Amino acid sequence: MSVFPKNFLWGGAVAANQCEGAWDVDGKGPSVPDMCTNGNHTTPKWVTNHFHPDRLYPSHEAIDFYHHYEEDIALFAEMGFNVFRLSINWTRIFPTGEESEPNEAGLAFYDKVFDCCKRHGIEPLVTISHYEMPYALVEKYNGWEGRELIGCFENYYKTIFARYQDKVKYWLTFNEINAGTMPFGAALSTGTVRGFDGPIFELPDKPQERFQALHHQFVASAMCVKYAHEHYPQFKMGNMIAFGALYPLTCNPADLLLAQHSSRSMNWYCSDVQVRGEYPAYAPRMWKEMGVELKMEPGDLELLKEGTVDFYTFSYYMSNCVSAAPEAEGISGNVISFGKKNPYLKASDWGWQIDPEGLRWALNEIYDRYRIPLMVVENGLGAFDEKGEDGMVHDSYRIDYLRQHIQQMGEAVKDGVDLMGYTPWGCIDLVSASGGEMAKRYGFIYVNKFDDGTGDLSRERKESFFWYKKVISSNGEDLD
Repeated sequence: MSVFPKNFLWGGAVAANQCEGAWDVDGKGPSVPDMCTNGNHTTPKWVTNHFHPDRLYPSHEAIDFYHHYEEDIALFAEMGFNVFRLSINWTRIFPTGEESEPNEAGLAFYDKVFDCCKRHGIEPLVTISHYEMPYALVEKYNGWEGRELIGCFENYYKTIFARYQDKVKYWLTFNEINAGTMPFGAALSTGTVRGFDGPIFELPDKPQERFQALHHQFVASAMCVKYAHEHYPQFKMGNMIAFGALYPLTCNPADLLLAQHSSRSMNWYCSDVQVRGEYPAYAPRMWKEMGVELKMEPGDLELLKEGTVDFYTFSYYMSNCVSAAPEAEGISGNVISFGKKNPYLKASDWGWQIDPEGLRWALNEIYDRYRIPLMVVENGLGAFDEKGEDGMVHDSYRIDYLRQHIQQMGEAVKDGVDLMGYTPWGCIDLVSASGGEMAKRYGFIYVNKFDDGTGDLSRERKESFFWYKKVISSNGEDLD
């Protein structure tokens, strides 16, 4: 007997800017990812303010989901998906973010995608804004630092709600909104990169800009949720957090306090606003210590109360240790790998520490705090995949990773957590958001596309494809 409920949502997740390609097709405008070059696990991608003719921009073609969506969704259906998390590319609908009328060709594309999902019995779970801000809004307003973006976003979500009200039930407002609490979030999330041209690691850290931008995102999210509840009661509205399990490295009380402080900043600051409807009690001290003075307008705090989400979703890939001791050994990785090495854990090819039990811990912590339904909407193992002699990728390492995490989700359900679904990240290989590379593969489906831009874009099932199909058909009971 499976521990997961009969109506559990099994599927996978992608983002428009990492899979669609067709970056300038059918009226689409440039977004921030379209201005980002490729990189790898040793060389960072660049955020550029103009196109460099000698550089590769991987999102321009990505894996060309734009022209392969029917094939890809059919493969998802073959695995047994009953949910598919995807996003809408803002610049397909409003190329600069400020048009008075939407781009019909962009709207029509998502009509076709959602209709294709429905034909296969797959429920779309749609992220409204997933790291794809119109670059024109960066140039004009420095992204979400400008309060004007609240109105731009309002025009966008009202348009897609009206268009897809009969096709989409589950919505998330902003992907990993708490990325804005961290320096790299200026490029991925808040778009506060006006004029910048250089490696993502060299972005100047401007907390005032990022936290002001975050406040505007909170207001925009609350307005969106409130509007949906008032006009489309059939919608279920969620948030999305990049959750990091943060452990004290030792039993030194200084490590314990640092872990608490770090988790408040990274994990709870944003979700407290979106779930509880108010800034947490520790926020004023946090702002003061960073030199941040938020500008709020009358009615903002009331809006946050009125626009709380119905369910909580999050990404979980790893845990990290924190220590007040500067000599403690650090870990390698990219922009979301930080902290100190946990001696009890192994790590992925990218230095991400693999911690399935941390997912159970996270689920319990989140549910104890908020008591609303939860969903794991990103989880997975980025790895170098190589084909065997039979031409198939035998990714037993990915199967092991996912098996252990699903087992721990089951334990959390036994603990009493209301868990509604699971959509592993990059169910089909796609461009890495943090590194801009193809070599870091997550998918059950291999895409013949490589870091130098070559490849015929053909799709092939990996060994994990057939394993996940068995997992879904057994509702998570058969994990062998």
